[in-house]
Amino acid sequence: MAVRGAKPKPAHLRLIDGTHRTTRHGDDGAARAKVEQAATRFGPLERPSFLKGEALKAWKKYIAPAGWLDGSREPIAIAFCELWKEFREGPRIFPATKHAQLRHYMAELGLTDERNRGDTGDEERDEFFDD
Repeated sequence: MAVRGAKPKPAHLRLIDGTHRTTRHGDDGAARAKVEQAATRFGPLERPSFLKGEALKAWKKYIAPAGWLDGSREPIAIAFCELWKEFREGPRIFPATKHAQLRHYMAELGLTDERNRGDTGDEERDEFFDD
């Protein structure tokens, strides 16, 4: 059965992009402690040695810069890279269902949110509002 509305954002992404609200999500310190505990329990996300070709390029381009990912997201990251490799090898025969999977993996890893990309430095600064 479908659930209405947007899927809740994970706590670590709320802390990174600054959308954590004490009234809605609870104490900021408690959320940070839970995120740190999960990160130490699962460990850092490490690149598997069996990735080759386009899958390795996808890992280096999309997964490696994503500092918010920990070891618990390794299966999703590997599946994303393998699916990306399949897409790059034959984009014309890549069905729409696999496009949906690819989009879902990217959303699950937090790769589709522009706020996670950081400051590129290309934006013009406003003399009144930017300090």
